[in-house]
Amino acid sequence: MSTYTVEDPRKVTTRRLAEMKAKGEKIAMLTAYDYSMAKLIDEAGMDVILVGDSASNVMAGNMTTLPITLDQMIYHAKSVIKGTSRALVVCDMPFGTYQGNPIEALASAVRIMKESHAEAVKMEGGAEIIESIERILSAGIPVMGHLGLTPQSINKFGTYNVRAREEAEAEKLIHDAKLLEEAGCFAVVLEKIPAELAVKVSESLSIPTIGIGAGAGCDGQVLVMHDMLGINKGFSPRFLRRYADLGTVIEDAVGNYIKDVKNSDFPNESEQY
Repeated sequence: MSTYTVEDPRKVTTRRLAEMKAKGEKIAMLTAYDYSMAKLIDEAGMDVILVGDSASNVMAGNMTTLPITLDQMIYHAKSVIKGTSRALVVCDMPFGTYQGNPIEALASAVRIMKESHAEAVKMEGGAEIIESIERILSAGIPVMGHLGLTPQSINKFGTYNVRAREEAEAEKLIHDAKLLEEAGCFAVVLEKIPAELAVKVSESLSIPTIGIGAGAGCDGQVLVMHDMLGINKGFSPRFLRRYADLGTVIEDAVGNYIKDVKNSDFPNESEQY
């Protein structure tokens, strides 16, 4: 049973996140992709659950986030929503559903909201996609931004290294963050940027910043659930803290089950009718 007690049992909304930033209360965010895990994470007291396009990696085994489709994201988000009562559920818009075409972007976002019942969408990029963001916001759909390392642009960057170390890129990131705020985004994820820059951006915005590999100066933090629970053992960046070693726990449990079946130890007399 979780030792963490939720001080405010209210349903988390975009307005609630703004209140948390104003009060200096940190925002906890974690990914989920299915009903069972979403229910556990929500009951533990999570503020925001992200239905991440990282499902492409940890659920489907793809090397990047690019292959996952809109239909697949809707499926995952719909499953997560069914297991959630308190957390705000945000769904990633997958690659190719919003870049370069604001009309298509709105149609994609509307499908996510109508078919999955997710409560917001997340989009990667700044000035390059601002028209799509504005079109979606005009329909009353909340948008969370995402700057810094944007995994959907991996083929452009060619690396997952820290972004915005150079002054020009840092200035662009600050400019993009303000653009997102002015457009009406309710929060922005800052991924893998220098901690000093993340502090500067966080202090310059009235909307919350959620960091991943961006230091402690952000208004909140997000991790991929499979990474922080030790299910995905092959990913160990500096910013990742493992809170459990479920990979080993699961392997041991499965191994013991196989052994008991092979030795005719399972089921025993008390485990049959």
